[in-house]
Amino acid sequence: MPTYIFKGLLTNDGWLENAAVTVNDHGIIESISSEATAEGENVNGYALPGFQNAHSHAFQYAMAGLAELHEGTGVPDDFWSWRTAMYNLALSMSPQHLEDIAAMLYAEMVRHGYTAVAEFHYLHHDINGMPYSNLAEHGERLIAAAERAGINITLVPMFYQKGGFGKPAEDKQKRFISPTIEDYYKLLESSNQATKTYKNASLGIGIHSLRAVDPNDIISVCKDYNNDLPFHIHVSEQLKEIEDCMALQGKRPVEWLLDNCSMTENFHLVHATHLNDREVAGIAQTKANVVLCPSTEGNLGDGLFRFNHFKNLNGQWSIGTDSHVGLNPFEELRILDYGQRLTTHKRNTYFQPNSGDSGFNAIEMAWKAGKRAMGEHLDIFFKVGQSFDAVIMDAKSPLAATASTKHLCNTFVYTSDVSNILGTIINGKWVAKQGIHNNLEDISSRFINTMKELGSRL
Repeated sequence: MPTYIFKGLLTNDGWLENAAVTVNDHGIIESISSEATAEGENVNGYALPGFQNAHSHAFQYAMAGLAELHEGTGVPDDFWSWRTAMYNLALSMSPQHLEDIAAMLYAEMVRHGYTAVAEFHYLHHDINGMPYSNLAEHGERLIAAAERAGINITLVPMFYQKGGFGKPAEDKQKRFISPTIEDYYKLLESSNQATKTYKNASLGIGIHSLRAVDPNDIISVCKDYNNDLPFHIHVSEQLKEIEDCMALQGKRPVEWLLDNCSMTENFHLVHATHLNDREVAGIAQTKANVVLCPSTEGNLGDGLFRFNHFKNLNGQWSIGTDSHVGLNPFEELRILDYGQRLTTHKRNTYFQPNSGDSGFNAIEMAWKAGKRAMGEHLDIFFKVGQSFDAVIMDAKSPLAATASTKHLCNTFVYTSDVSNILGTIINGKWVAKQGIHNNLEDISSRFINTMKELGSRL
């Protein structure tokens, strides 16, 4: 059984120095110790719990950086114009294109320290909007991509039915649509079968958004929900979304959810950007989680989540990379923090009553809710019997090499980029090391060929 010996291992109680972690052939932790006599692979690095990417639309990676040419066309340049460009991209991809794009994305996630991804999946059908003979054709491709990249994946097929509040689906949305609950449940079951093709895949359930599904069908799905899977939904990302919801339902989106669905700790509300006091308190009281995607939310001009209010109510949150304009988990934590500092004029965003260590608190809070977004309820970073998933920070990087352990978490969170990562271990094995993914050559070459075929980046 392999043993890794780290300069330090982050535990929920602080750093365990000279930590030896032994894993079995399945990547499960057999023992953790700090005995000086341990033998194994000496790693001159600090092991953090692997980051959980709680919100991903893999196909959108193909358009990262392409929506920034503002050429004075007179067309409003906002979320809704960006969405049209995204729809155009979605209409062009084959299943193989999707797999190759997702594999490249997931390999990059691994290189940046993510060890798991929740794939918020709604690109379901062929280019004519017809279901494949295998309903989970695209879900299987995403799982195959995760296997090639060596990342853990929670596939979350989304119920997507309409083009907006009270509006039929648009033609450009035809690849997304499940017309009825029965159609969605068939897709969900097919997706469940797809997860069995890869031992590190699991299933989630969800509704794309309140604007994308008939309200009576949302209520029915929530009533059918057994609280046995993570439940994901976009909500209150844009002001127009709130205005349209008010016009049709007479309530704001989260107000409507609180009044019509029994939310639990397994619900994950993505963005939740624009909330009133009742909504913030209601989410916290139900123990539902919020998934924040700071780099994408900033890129799209969404706004800032009421983080301090939510945190003060013991609200639980995780991070995701959404459209993948950014893939650095440390950057997501920094953007989230700095947005709050700019509005509160205080620097203690991540303060907890029992800990003033901002970096540690950010890592711990995002990790716990992130695990729930994957369908796991864990409280301990590294524990005997659990899979060993870790991002290893380079102990030789200048700031880490000169910092005492009490400053390490803050050094990593507030100063690090991918160059400070020694590598990523998933299920007990190195998947990326020294900035290079194990399967980079194959994944990269296939991605480049796919992008040439699509021609979308020309």
